[in-house]
Order: sequence, then C-alpha cells, then structure tokens
Amino acid sequence: MDLHTPPPDLYGRPHADRFMRRLTAFGDRYSPALGSPLLRRSPRRPFVRPAPPLQLVVAARREVATDVVELRLTDPSGGPLPRWQPGAHLRLTLPSGRERHYSLCGDPAERTAYRIAVRRLPGGGGGSVEVHDALHRGVRLAACRPRNGFAFCAEPAVLLLAGGIGVTPLLPMAREAQRHGLDWRLVLVGRSAATLPYADELDDLDPARVHRRTDDEHGGVPTGAELLGYAPRGAAVYCCGPAPMLAAVQGALDGSPAGALHFERFGAAPITDGEPFTVRLGADGPALAVPADRSALDVLREARPDLPSSCHQGFCGTCEVRLLAGTPDHRDRRLTPEQRAAGALLPCVSRAAEGETLVVDL
Repeated sequence: MDLHTPPPDLYGRPHADRFMRRLTAFGDRYSPALGSPLLRRSPRRPFVRPAPPLQLVVAARREVATDVVELRLTDPSGGPLPRWQPGAHLRLTLPSGRERHYSLCGDPAERTAYRIAVRRLPGGGGGSVEVHDALHRGVRLAACRPRNGFAFCAEPAVLLLAGGIGVTPLLPMAREAQRHGLDWRLVLVGRSAATLPYADELDDLDPARVHRRTDDEHGGVPTGAELLGYAPRGAAVYCCGPAPMLAAVQGALDGSPAGALHFERFGAAPITDGEPFTVRLGADGPALAVPADRSALDVLREARPDLPSSCHQGFCGTCEVRLLAGTPDHRDRRLTPEQRAAGALLPCVSRAAEGETLVVDL
C-alpha cells in the first residue's frame, strides 16, 4: 500500500479523486440530455448487479492455538482470488446454511489462497463448532468477496492491540507495517501462551516489536492504560478484541501517548441510548417487550431460537426480517433506503421510539 494513498473502500478498491467521485455520483444519479427533462433519474442504477459468490474449497487446515483452527481456502480450479486489503473479512456460507464473517489473516500479496482462523465457542451460535467439526480438506463453500470495514491507513506510527483471536485482522496489518518500514508495535493478549494464535508468525516479522501479555503470568487482565503504554507518541491504535478490552482502551485513550483509535468488535456494542418498545410476531402474534438495554434480535431469539443471526452489528444482513407495521429507527450499515422502504429491517441494531410497536414477519 502506498503510504500516500487513502484507505481502500469496503471491497479493497482505492478511492477515486474526490472531484471525479462526486462528478461520477452526479452522473450516475442524473442523465441530462437535450430535448428531455433535465435531472432525470438514471436508468442505469437499478441494473447494477452484485458480483456472483466465490466458490472456494478447503485446501488445508491446522491448529494454530488451543481450540483455534486455521483454514486455507482456494479456488477449486486453482485460479487467482479477488484482491483484499488488511482488515478485510470474508462472509462464508457454511454447509448448514449459516453465514459467518471471518477476518482474513493471510498475506494480501498471496492471490492463490485466503486464510482464516476460528476459535471454537461451544456456547456460541453454532458457526465456530461447525467450522471445527465439518470443514475438512476438500469441503466446498460459497463466499462473498472480501469486504473491509476496518481499513488499515498505514500511519507512520502504529500500535496493534489483539485480544486472542482478535489478532486475525491485525496480523496482515503488522506485515504491511513491516513491509513499509513503519514504527509499529503489536501486543497480543490472552489467558495463557497456549491460547495465543500466530505468535510464531509475528516473531518471524520482528520479535522486538511483538509483546505477549498473558493473564496467568501477569495476575489478571491488563488495564487500558497498560496496553496503551506500548504506543509510540502520536501512534494510531488498531484494536480488535472482546468488549471489556475495547472499553478499557477507549477509556484510557485521552491520557495515553496515542493519537487515534480504530477498532473492530467481536460482538455488538452495549446499548446506551435505547428506549423500551414492543415487537409483535405478525399481526395476530404475541407482543414481546424489548427493554432499553437489549436488542430486538435478542428478544426475538428467545421466542424463535432458530432465527438466524451472525454479526449482531448491523452489517451482515443475516437476521433480516420484514416489517409489517410501525416506525423503526434503522441503525444498520447495510440496507439501502429502497430496501428499508420495502420493509426490510435488521433487528440486531434497529430500534423504535418508546412505546412504539413494530410488527414483523419472520
């Protein structure tokens, strides 16, 4: 990545010149022509088709830490795979039909394979268990092209904070920082040394820049101030880990030498500005109370445990339901205005005003 190039978009493509981007957007929206109404809606936009899913095969698998398996995914024909940038993730459709997002942890320069690593979570939603138990060499999968909501901007000074399996999006960032000669550090946090994935690969980059910090050797979990103490002056911090770790880092940022914070969560952020409302299952179905501090998805899954879900953050679309009545507060990062107008709703993040009732069809 050129250090003077802006971060890529969600699909890993470089951003265009600002003026040309605005001009292109205007041209896409309107098609002025002599003798016809000016500012006419462009007929091209509805016909833009999404890219077809990728077909991948599990070419290899290995254990990279306790309860963490790495999969190497390739094109069945051996052809090159779409490009990606550090921080990108891959949405896989598992044999059961579940859809799950996994960060790419390989090298973007390698075009023949994608690498992901998954920690087994017996009490989770079933995706990680399926990966461990069902995805063996030779199994074929469908996947969406890599997307990136955690782009690496390659600032001159960088601190990478990884909580266990959270190292997966940060490992390619460390490679990129090393490749460009940046002033970088990476802190790998976990319960014990056996739970830390890819510690050996990080040491191969530069062991002096990699710091392991395990709970069993240091008397418990680290504070945000302790983690940020590794930051070079003015460094950009990239953090991926469990919610308590992110909260600790956010709380200690102002008193640290770091200058900026980028982060990716394992799950949904805590709800701090919600109001209680009601969600009804169909016009004649039961009415379920949604408390101010819980999501509609959590409440719906108590009534319908088979309701699919994945990211819990409003970007994957797995939990989409159809809105029949009510006025929602859409908080997702996926649905278009047209999809929302047609009744699409993501209950993992979307809410409603106090006392409002949303009637949904599952």
